[in-house]
Amino acid sequence: MSEQVRVAIFGAAGRMGTQLLNEAPGFAGAAISAALVAPTSPLLGTPLGPDALTATCDLDTLSAADVVIDFSTPAACATLATECARRGLALVSGTTGLDSAQLRTLDAAAETIPLLHAANFSVGVNLLEHLLELAARGFGADADIEIFEAHHRRKVDAPSGTALLLGRAAARGRDWQLEDVATWARQGQVGPRPDDEIGFQVLRGADIVGEHTAYLCAAGERLELTHRATDRAIFARGALRAALWLASRPAGRYHMRDLLFGPH
Repeated sequence: MSEQVRVAIFGAAGRMGTQLLNEAPGFAGAAISAALVAPTSPLLGTPLGPDALTATCDLDTLSAADVVIDFSTPAACATLATECARRGLALVSGTTGLDSAQLRTLDAAAETIPLLHAANFSVGVNLLEHLLELAARGFGADADIEIFEAHHRRKVDAPSGTALLLGRAAARGRDWQLEDVATWARQGQVGPRPDDEIGFQVLRGADIVGEHTAYLCAAGERLELTHRATDRAIFARGALRAALWLASRPAGRYHMRDLLFGPH
């Protein structure tokens, strides 16, 4: 591998793809080798980012990369994972909203390539995930857990992938499965809150980059763990950091906590 890690951006015309192209020139150790967009993108064939890379949909351009960063759609992400596995390329993906079959496709790809899929690449959010698991375990059954998230009005999935990441962390702290205890909305005569529940609330509005708060409500006290993103660049920098770290790893499924704290 060359001194610089060659990074292909998949979904380069999107909000995060654009941010990655803008951040990469100042990120030591990373060199963007390709900017891939959808075949139907109006930006196909135009120069993108400070380095004026030509937007392409040709997957053969991946051959010039060491690792691919993906911020696309669930279907495109699953297809890309299979393609990366065929080509032996490491894959970092921040695409959210994948269904169970698409997640299994990522698992299958990780049998032959290093793959890191994360709902959020902010260092602060991933520290919050760790702290929330500890807090949920520490409080035990004495605290009710609720998770609130807010994003811009154009976000299409709810709750956010990050809210689900936090929900799973809280569930691990209680030795629960999130799917067994999650309450996604409340309306009407819902009755008293059960003990084994993690509630979610969602706000969508204007240009909110991302806000997440986990509430642990015990009798006589309440712990609130909050992360607020004010600059989308934090996600791009986190993804680039992950790409540089992942490029030299053996095949397997990785998480941001592996990067921050070492393998568990």
